Amino acid sequence: MAEEVRSFADVKSTLIKRPTQDQTPQGEQVRKLDAKGRAYATGRRKNAVARVWVKPGAGRITINGKDENTYFARPVLRMIMRQPLVVTNRETQFDVMVTVSGGGLSGQAGAVRHGIARALVVYEPDLKPTLKHSGFMTRDSRMVERKKYGRAKARRSFQFSKR
Repeated sequence: MAEEVRSFADVKSTLIKRPTQDQTPQGEQVRKLDAKGRAYATGRRKNAVARVWVKPGAGRITINGKDENTYFARPVLRMIMRQPLVVTNRETQFDVMVTVSGGGLSGQAGAVRHGIARALVVYEPDLKPTLKHSGFMTRDSRMVERKKYGRAKARRSFQFSKR
């Protein structure tokens, strides 16, 4: 049962975990696709949460059942959302289906961007260094500060009057 240990080298050899066949070597990543050949990831920004599925296709993006041009009418929001695809030169290679909820349009666009970046890494693990260097893999943790009692907003006081 117990292995006999006579020196520090023996102790070290007993502590090292040897990988089994079902484990991959550290550093290597494996594609994880569902039965339909899609990669799934979740993106978050402010109070918005985006569930993103990426699959090979013609480059169409569908958000909550609507076309991207209909859902995000402002070009800036569409540009923010598409950044991971542009940086990796995958604009016309993947169809993206998104379900997003919570927050406003700006937060939702950021959540979709985060989700697309994470889903691309699930589909193609080799893209992770490029996306991480561009800053798309990091969740933006900034949140709105809560309103305090006795104040007009989080920090703004009511106007002072001597009378």
